[in-house]
Amino acid sequence: MKQVQLIMGMPVTVEVIEETEEARKAVAEVFDYFRYVDQKFSTYKDDSEISQINRGKIREKNYSQDMKKVLKLSEEMKEKTNSYFDIKTLDGSLDPSGLVKGWAILNASKILDKAGIENYYVSAGDDIQLKGYNRDGQPWSVGIRHPDQPDKIVKVLFLTKGGVATSGTYIRGQHIYDPIQKKVADGIVSLTIIGPDIYQADVYATAAFSMGDDGIKFIDKLPGFEGYSINKQGIATFTSGFGRYLEP
Repeated sequence: MKQVQLIMGMPVTVEVIEETEEARKAVAEVFDYFRYVDQKFSTYKDDSEISQINRGKIREKNYSQDMKKVLKLSEEMKEKTNSYFDIKTLDGSLDPSGLVKGWAILNASKILDKAGIENYYVSAGDDIQLKGYNRDGQPWSVGIRHPDQPDKIVKVLFLTKGGVATSGTYIRGQHIYDPIQKKVADGIVSLTIIGPDIYQADVYATAAFSMGDDGIKFIDKLPGFEGYSINKQGIATFTSGFGRYLEP
């Protein structure tokens, strides 16, 4: 069973191998959850909680529990990335989208876990959480797109558990901000991170992308994470354990 819906301004895909009524209900709950997250955290919706916070309409003591959780996680990840991950924008407003997408995907996968689903694939944009095996009984495969030719795949990864996040210039061009140099990050054009869960992989991908060529070195030092980086000259660099994901 595979369904795709446009939520959060991007295609959200949920595929589960189990064909049961419980699985169908869980998939519907997953999409409802993504819509809830979009309504609460979208900076493009005037009535979202984050937009109202940025306009000073909601005081901190009245933040929702999920908002408090996301803001707390953002501070934690800012510290872990030496301030390369920062949700505060140049104008002082908050934009937690660099964390929320991966966080939402991970939480959505927990809905499937709770329903007893053993084989699934959940993605939003280029961020993925997966578990188990595909319909053919093989590990799930994840393609890394060429940064200049989005229809071309440069590497194929094979996993049975974990998260894969890619930060790149595929659709929005150079859009990731370097909070240290206070400029758009333009050292590399693509960075894929594999980790134990998509929440961490997504945040680390954003932070490491903003580090430029040093980002892959940062990832190589993180236990449990691997990465694949492509710079503006088309040269690929990968972490020491990345190769083990290239064989099914």
